[in-house]
Amino acid sequence: MTDLRISFVGDSYTAGVGDPEGLGWVGRVARETLRRGRDLTFYNLGIRRDTSRDVQARFAGEIGSRLAAGCDNRVVLSFGTNDTAPDERGDGSERVPSAGTLAVLADLLEWTRRRGLLTFVVGPPALTDDTRNERLLALTVLMGELTARRGVPFVPLTQAFAEDTGWRAELAAGDGAHPRAVGYELLARTVLDSGWWDWLGTPAAVRGA
Repeated sequence: MTDLRISFVGDSYTAGVGDPEGLGWVGRVARETLRRGRDLTFYNLGIRRDTSRDVQARFAGEIGSRLAAGCDNRVVLSFGTNDTAPDERGDGSERVPSAGTLAVLADLLEWTRRRGLLTFVVGPPALTDDTRNERLLALTVLMGELTARRGVPFVPLTQAFAEDTGWRAELAAGDGAHPRAVGYELLARTVLDSGWWDWLGTPAAVRGA
């Protein structure tokens, strides 16, 4: 089986901020993938407070340095939460408007397409701030439409997590924005159950192991 190498690029949720076990959702997804017998090398390229534009600025260099000849090189993208945060100018605008987020996502998907890198996109989870959640939900819908047009798998998180009392409790138990271990386990399980195994081409018999 070809050596599988996946770069996970995103923000603090990708980095696993707040998880006392140090795994986050990326570590948990990687652990389960390895447990199912896939020969996986994974790179966690999450940076706290990164917007989509911050990810875009470092993307080519970080991904390019991790591509290995003869391997199954892939990319997972996850951002959006910090885009909807209030801009530091204090004028009520977002750090990155939704049109800007979509432009970045389209650019990165085109970059990976041209290099033959299969890509998987995980949308932003919900917060405890319902006003922000309205913005995140609208952004999630737009991201879902864009990825569908590109034929790229997408995991929408905002709506289901906004209504999940367990998720909200996890955020409240943490720093108010990031969950602890139970929340990251929920996030990882959602990713795994939302097209992950199909994206990897994992046989059905192995998925149920």
